[in-house]
Amino acid sequence: MNLLTVLLQAPGAGPNGSLMWIMLIAMFVIMYFFMIRPQNKKQKEIANFRKSLQVNQKVITAGGIHGVIKEINDDHIVLEIAANVKIKIDKNSIFADASSASQQPAK
Repeated sequence: MNLLTVLLQAPGAGPNGSLMWIMLIAMFVIMYFFMIRPQNKKQKEIANFRKSLQVNQKVITAGGIHGVIKEINDDHIVLEIAANVKIKIDKNSIFADASSASQQPAK
């Protein structure tokens, strides 16, 4: 009987529910400005870089292979990694070469 009376009792007055919603919204806003927005900005920069690829440009693949672009197609590029050694790489795995990026003026 003691357990039954405990289960049937009305819950006590808790903290204000609107305060919980304000904190939840504040946490989402903080996450947006510190995590989601910078990541979207970085993805747009990478997409713009991949659209502006040019022949004879130095790049690095996602696997860490350094090379020079010799041919650009819709979904892949041909990358020369040594004298007369060419490989076909997916465009999504190409990143800017750090040495060429440091030579460009900062915005």
